[in-house]
Amino acid sequence: MKPGESIALGTATDPYQPAEKRYEVTRGILEEFAQHRGYEVGIVTKSNLVARDIDLLTQAAAHNRVSVHVTITTLDTELARILEPRAPRPDLRLAAVRALSAAGIRVGLSASPVLPGITDSPKDLEGLVRAAAEAGADHVFANALFLKPCSAAVFLPFLEKNFPRLVENYRTLYQKKAFVGPAYGKRLSEMVHGFRVKYKLNQRRRETYAVKWATQEPNEQMELF
Repeated sequence: MKPGESIALGTATDPYQPAEKRYEVTRGILEEFAQHRGYEVGIVTKSNLVARDIDLLTQAAAHNRVSVHVTITTLDTELARILEPRAPRPDLRLAAVRALSAAGIRVGLSASPVLPGITDSPKDLEGLVRAAAEAGADHVFANALFLKPCSAAVFLPFLEKNFPRLVENYRTLYQKKAFVGPAYGKRLSEMVHGFRVKYKLNQRRRETYAVKWATQEPNEQMELF
């Protein structure tokens, strides 16, 4: 790669999976990255383990453009255990956002994917934006669930087990398409934008890099990963 090009970690699979504690593959990548300059790098993760590497992220950010995007879709610990059984608790991820921000790292919160009827209530989304602001995040973004047929084959049985009353709603919302309708996307976008303004997260203190969808409006749908 040449200086000026972008590097994105975590857009296909989380770079801070449990095995990272032992094998330190991501840390090794950051060690290499810290020796270079002029790049843009964005990290997306559901793990608070990213805070372990604040030393390297700080070194890298001295000569490159670095930003971290921590995914938190709900502050409800019990609900999070159902939706993301292998991910660290939401409060631990918020603590990572706080630590990264305190260290001067550009950091934001991803509330994606927003699940219709499960994590999309105004109260819940406002809670996420407020928590992000209190933790020192630079931005928050939220996109509705993007559900391909291959993903639906796994996700719908999950709904039938855990949220049976919503199954037919999802079949209707995603019938023969991977996106929810534009009306839903517009409502979500306007709601989250309003909360960002309320908690002053529409005035970015630090720009985000590499992961372009991180700075898009919430009605730009994002795939569940």
